[in-house]
Amino acid sequence: MAGKRNEAHDFPSIKANSLDFSPNFNKGIFLSFISLFLLAMLPIISNSRPSDLNALDYAFYLSLWELICALPLFIIEISKKNLGIFQKSVDWKIRKKTYLIMGITGFIFSISTFFYVFAFETAGTVSAAIAIQTYPLFSILWEFILFKKKKRLGEIVFTLIMIIGIYYLGTEGTWLISGFSPWFAVALIVPFLWGIAHVTIKNTLDTSPITPNQVTFFRVLISSIILFGISSLINGITNIFDGLLNFEFQLFGFLMGIVYYLELVNWFYAVKHVDVSVASTVTTPTPMITMIFALFILKESIEVYQIIAMLIVFISLYGLLWFGKRKPVKNLSRSS
Repeated sequence: MAGKRNEAHDFPSIKANSLDFSPNFNKGIFLSFISLFLLAMLPIISNSRPSDLNALDYAFYLSLWELICALPLFIIEISKKNLGIFQKSVDWKIRKKTYLIMGITGFIFSISTFFYVFAFETAGTVSAAIAIQTYPLFSILWEFILFKKKKRLGEIVFTLIMIIGIYYLGTEGTWLISGFSPWFAVALIVPFLWGIAHVTIKNTLDTSPITPNQVTFFRVLISSIILFGISSLINGITNIFDGLLNFEFQLFGFLMGIVYYLELVNWFYAVKHVDVSVASTVTTPTPMITMIFALFILKESIEVYQIIAMLIVFISLYGLLWFGKRKPVKNLSRSS
């Protein structure tokens, strides 16, 4: 990841660090499996929270804990002189553009974090997990719209297969448009927003010296500020501070925040050792693991149409990943 950016841009401090790095395939696969289980646990933690903790407040609390978890590594990184976007040699235009993009994508992530929590609450753990796994579909869309990246025929075919699977799941197996669940449509907002933000961030990672951890830190910092403001306006600032003093609320906020943060950091380290296409292949079965957790932990029932839809999405995802592996260009984005 860092090495790719250094080939196109002369950022000495980062270049020196990247030359000392030796990828380890087995380590990359191991880290990818860790991401698989961390991703699968997020919906379970979210839907296990106290029933009186609403989605908006919970989105703020988990973002706040994510920020707290991100702070130590952010400080350590700077103390080791890996200044990234803060190094003095960075052109002010690049710095300004990077800060602007971090602000815009931070806003997008704040909205997607709320819908992430709300989708699992309303659409159900399994259906929402499958819907969110369709993230590559929206990435393809936004890559074409924003950067005019053309896709191969095979990618288009597997994209259409995924759309069929999404429609089948959205109609709860009836194929009737009248049966399309509005809550499933809400769940699709998450990968739609992720697609915009991640494609934009990928371009920023390629054209500026900002580090993945700095991206994560700015993301959760801005998300926390925006979600605090929105929640204060809607639910009242007194309600927010009362929740901060509620041990059970903060316990689930901490659990969701630290798992979410660890998954983000773990993912970036995984793709330093293996191609994103390989790591993504490992994490593709996330909805299946979530389904198992939901069955035994949340005692949710699993419907036949959900299993069929999941298989259709899996086939299309693996097809997209196979065609993606044939391309020379890496992509660091995939979810969260």
